[in-house]
Amino acid sequence: MELQYCPKCGGPLETREIGGRERRACPAAACGYVFWLNPAPVVAGLVEHGPDVILIQNLEWPADWWGLVTGFLESGETPEEGMLRELEEELGLKGEIKSLIGAYSFFRANQVIIAYHLVAQGEIVVGEELRAYKRVPTERLKPWPGATGQAVADWLAARGERP
Repeated sequence: MELQYCPKCGGPLETREIGGRERRACPAAACGYVFWLNPAPVVAGLVEHGPDVILIQNLEWPADWWGLVTGFLESGETPEEGMLRELEEELGLKGEIKSLIGAYSFFRANQVIIAYHLVAQGEIVVGEELRAYKRVPTERLKPWPGATGQAVADWLAARGERP
């Protein structure tokens, strides 16, 4: 969906080149609003719980998709705080961030994903955003196409395991 009206002055936006790219902007000289369409920051966690990695299935995903714990970073929180909040919201677990795995572009959803390796403790309680979770023994974990799958591949490679 393309932004049609200026959120600053309410006038119609137009498409024009700004900074070498086509952008939606307000033509009113007194306004000057530019819709930059910056990517949203998302945190992702590769969660070790005992000997396994926990994969989740979000309610909004197709029934055969499994992935890492993910969520949008909220205003006023660090990526680490956001990751620990998402872990607790989605799985009811407390955790400790062991390392940053990396940052990944997810162009299809206009997101930048900041992925962490976490170790979690406690009993899993499925949050309201999830359909299910599953345990995958570390030796059976395989990456998938996409940004969080690349984080899995990088984590496995850092452990000396070939994805």
